[in-house]
Amino acid sequence: MKASDIASVFKLPRLTYRVWNVWRRDFDVFMKTWKVNFLPPLLEPIFYLVAMGYGLGAFVHSVDGVAYIQFIAPALVSISMMYSSFFECTYGSFVRMYYQKTFDAIIATPISIEEVIAGEMLWGATRSLIGSSIVLCVVVAFGLVQSPLALLIPVVAFFSGLMFSTIAMAFTSLAPNIDFFNYPGFLYITPMFLLSGTFFPLASLPPAMQTFATTFLPLPHTVMLTRGLILGSLPTTLLTSIAWMAIVTPIFFILSTNLMKRKLIK
Repeated sequence: MKASDIASVFKLPRLTYRVWNVWRRDFDVFMKTWKVNFLPPLLEPIFYLVAMGYGLGAFVHSVDGVAYIQFIAPALVSISMMYSSFFECTYGSFVRMYYQKTFDAIIATPISIEEVIAGEMLWGATRSLIGSSIVLCVVVAFGLVQSPLALLIPVVAFFSGLMFSTIAMAFTSLAPNIDFFNYPGFLYITPMFLLSGTFFPLASLPPAMQTFATTFLPLPHTVMLTRGLILGSLPTTLLTSIAWMAIVTPIFFILSTNLMKRKLIK
């Protein structure tokens, strides 16, 4: 790749208020089908809490000084942030782009390609906020929230969702067809789901895997933040996790916007 090509990939996108028009379009569509979108994030954490929290928790009495069900509850909130935003900006965005031709229709208006992509990623962050809020309500109903700091989780949900959305859009920019998303789904999302301190502490992993997870995977940082807020015990790595997310998100935001622009122009 030429130096000029590399520079174009990291060029700052030109965005205006029209980004929110794209976000509003996705929001309006979501509201027409909100009942279908409401049930999965409501029922799934209930199944996990009953099966693993009470079932497996009968054998694993405590982890890091808390009951097992209290340990996994924050992880379920974090996982919903990842799933909601990532799949919205992979499968959802690809369908709107390739099958429904929604992007083509929007670009025919004064809205630019960069604004369409930015609006999609902001919508992915919003889906993270909606999905995780539903899961958080389930966790509250089970009596598993131990700190008023949990009120800050919607903030974490939005910015974590934005982070996952930008990473997801990078995959979408590389996707030749919708089946391509099987690769990031099975080779990226599933390992994060299992190896990010979700169902057992990261300290249980070998040191090399711990380093890899906290250096290259976004979910461990979201889990640590969410668990600290729900349990009222903020991790010592709090600032490190916030800094990690604050660095990665804008990098992938710019990268994904330019890669998608190149894809759509072709």
